[in-house]
Amino acid sequence: MKIEVKEIERYLSDLKDAVKKNRYRIERNFKRQDTIRLFLDYVIDEGKAKEIILSLTPYDFSGILQNEHKGYEQERLYVFGKDVTLLERSGSAEKQVSLYMKFNKLENCFVIVISFHEQKYPLTYYFR
Repeated sequence: MKIEVKEIERYLSDLKDAVKKNRYRIERNFKRQDTIRLFLDYVIDEGKAKEIILSLTPYDFSGILQNEHKGYEQERLYVFGKDVTLLERSGSAEKQVSLYMKFNKLENCFVIVISFHEQKYPLTYYFR
């Protein structure tokens, strides 16, 4: 599947518009332990997470995944990565952290941030 930069620019525009209007949520349920761990290990809050999301560019785009959950197979999940500097919660050192972010933009322009955590494996970036 060939993906054009313009498609990702449109996606990011819609995503950022939803985030600016607070029409999003970061999943932190029991299945999202990696996301919970990021917020426990580093000094990061909703405001900082929002700032990171709003700083995304098409060059942070990694790929599109098909939602594999039963009943949601029609949904496409967009994956982005970003290197950010975060302050470790236990200690006083700043650390360069490579983040993995996976988004689901619903038809009603509400965004679910499915994943927001440290990368487990290095990402391949589509436009780099």
